[in-house]
Amino acid sequence: MADDLGDDWWEERPVGAASSPEGSGDEGGGDTEMKQEKTAPVPAPSKKAKQPKECFLIQPKETKEESTKTRKWRKKKITDILAKSEPKPGTPEDLQKLIKDYYSSNRSVIELEELNLPDSCFLKANDLTHSLSSYLKEICPKWVKLRKTHTEKKSVLMLILCSSAVRALELIRSMTAFKGDSKVMKLFAKHIKVQEQVKLLEKRAMHLGVGTPGRIKELVKQGGLNLNPLKFLVFDWNWRDQKLKRMMDIPEIRKEVFELLEMGVLSLCKSESLKLGLF
Repeated sequence: MADDLGDDWWEERPVGAASSPEGSGDEGGGDTEMKQEKTAPVPAPSKKAKQPKECFLIQPKETKEESTKTRKWRKKKITDILAKSEPKPGTPEDLQKLIKDYYSSNRSVIELEELNLPDSCFLKANDLTHSLSSYLKEICPKWVKLRKTHTEKKSVLMLILCSSAVRALELIRSMTAFKGDSKVMKLFAKHIKVQEQVKLLEKRAMHLGVGTPGRIKELVKQGGLNLNPLKFLVFDWNWRDQKLKRMMDIPEIRKEVFELLEMGVLSLCKSESLKLGLF
């Protein structure tokens, strides 16, 4: 006799239906463990884990002291060089060379030759043993007679070019033994207007003018100063400032000096009516 199963055994059951509570518990637990093992996420590498790096040679960084030392060693300043070198008196050849160097970029060879000054227009240069008064007495021994005959206004007999107003005042104080009763004109821009200087030059005849090339050039341009009666032009050549720079070492002043020379000074030198001195 056949057993009565109660249900048709050939009927298909839905997928995932549990056949018995015991079997379903055991088999279900095993399936979930398998699924967890299969779907378990792979742990991300920790940030602290060291990654392989390429090897580079890194040079040690220079400290500020070392960098400043190397810079000072590489770039020598003109003041350092001049401080170690002995002072040399200026010569006419120094002025001639500066004129050629200044105009060499924009003048032809023929024009540069025309700028050459004759040796006869140069007075004896200071050998660094003179004071200003003793030097002026040497280059102009007949000054007293010369200044007495000078009566022309808007002009001077002697011009002294220097780098600053302070230096001009120093030179005026140091030439007391030479100037005597001569009338001295301050020709610099500090605290003095151009029109005031023009009025003073128009009022009376002056003998000596001490100042900067920039202001003297401006007076000549405005017609307040006539250079034709000028007999002596003296450069404060050898004096050095706190930075050990001479007047012609400063580009701005050097430019103004050469512009002043072109305003009639060079032609007066070639005609031998004007003499140049390097103090």
